Amino acid sequence: MDSFDLLITNGLVLTATDTAHYDIYIKHGKISLLSPPGFHLSSSPSPSLLHAKKVIDAKGGYVTPGGVDAHVHLEEPALFGGRGRSSDTFETGTRSAVAGGTTCIVAFAPQTKEDRSVVEVLRTAKGKAEGNCYCDYSFHLLLSNPEKAVLEEFPLLVEKEGCTSLKIYMTYKTLQLRDDQILATMLAARRAGMTTLIHAENGDVLNFLTEQLIAQGHVAPMHHATSRPQPLESEATNRAITLAELMDVPILLVHVSSPLAAAHIRRAQTAGLPIYGETCPQYLFLTREDLATEGFSGAKCVCSPPPRESPEDHNAIWRGLSNGTFTILSSDHCPFVYENTDTGKKSAISNDFPQGRFDRIPNGLPGVETRMPVVLSADRLPLQKFVEVCCTNPAKLYGLYPKKGTILPGVSDADLVIWYPPQGQDGALDEFELTNEMLHHNVDYSPFEGRKFKQWPRYTILRGEVVWDREAGGLVGEKGFGKFAERDKSCLAGSLKVGDWDVSAL
Repeated sequence: MDSFDLLITNGLVLTATDTAHYDIYIKHGKISLLSPPGFHLSSSPSPSLLHAKKVIDAKGGYVTPGGVDAHVHLEEPALFGGRGRSSDTFETGTRSAVAGGTTCIVAFAPQTKEDRSVVEVLRTAKGKAEGNCYCDYSFHLLLSNPEKAVLEEFPLLVEKEGCTSLKIYMTYKTLQLRDDQILATMLAARRAGMTTLIHAENGDVLNFLTEQLIAQGHVAPMHHATSRPQPLESEATNRAITLAELMDVPILLVHVSSPLAAAHIRRAQTAGLPIYGETCPQYLFLTREDLATEGFSGAKCVCSPPPRESPEDHNAIWRGLSNGTFTILSSDHCPFVYENTDTGKKSAISNDFPQGRFDRIPNGLPGVETRMPVVLSADRLPLQKFVEVCCTNPAKLYGLYPKKGTILPGVSDADLVIWYPPQGQDGALDEFELTNEMLHHNVDYSPFEGRKFKQWPRYTILRGEVVWDREAGGLVGEKGFGKFAERDKSCLAGSLKVGDWDVSAL
């Protein structure tokens, strides 16, 4: 038998369902074999059969599937009515991803109101990424104009383009869909077998509150959070679930920040509805006080929905991750350079508003590189749950499983992360304070600067190739090695009824 390409030994292998010591054999970019430790040395009747060209000693560290970050904004135009543009390209964003243990991202192919073909929108996004990525990638359609001809293209996205999900908005004047448009989109998605992602905030109430705040002169970054209180997210989440139940479609509520919204999701799940939730690290670690820092610097933490009021809100979101309310943990990486006055955070500063104006601050913050390390360092999730929400469930929800998100011999891509041993064991990583200079994105700050980290990927492996080696060169992969990941339909629960939706059956 030919030798294997790579052997990873002496690691504690973590999946969403298993924790055990295995040796992992890799060949032709795939997981080939899991064996008991040392089997290749002592137990095999023919040790030569288990020879590997290269061996990595995990030194007692965790070995997990590669991360799947299913909410990443890269190279997008100004979509939200302001001047902000994503500062990360597919090159810099995926470079940052692999440095943080993510081996596959799902980015967005944004449709403008003028785009009449979403197939062409997707192909344009693919063209930007092709040849420029360090990790594998796929796309959600970002829908803003659900006219009839556009909705009729959904089957082509699924059958010809490998795109099985779309995102819609209940807020932002340039993107917001009315309820009848949401229903039409859900029906078309149901017929095509697509999963619908929803940004749930009540846009009309947001616009009213924003106008009131500005009229009273409350324009500082902190009032971004004032304009988006928890009831806005809660009401829109409940409405999205109601519409989804009416149309019998699976939906994912993206970047949930509010315990009130999480409670709606939990009730729907308890009732047996195919309702899924996503949250992000910013809702586990930041509060609205981070927007109230001196001067304009609070703009660094402006994202939507905003970080909530207190550690009690954090605790509720952690509970939601632990108990399954949140199916996935994504970064919602949406990067803007803070010091940039044209397309970055400081584009909100003008002669009329020398301290900035909160409603003009580009919404979003960087996080694709820190997503997994910051959560693992917190020691708040069981290890299997960490893998489930960061790797396995995103792959299942978005049609990448079992090629991505797990470690199945003969089936899974050899996408792996080798972490350090836990604190207190030999070889553990010395706790360190994060600085932005350590990161690989094209952003001049991180919201997690100054935070203590106890974990970071030692190696990131993509399809059997080491692309990140923290102790020997850092980024060692090549731009262009990342490939488009064509997706199947979700393998999580979908519509409850078989057959086409029938309005007369309501």
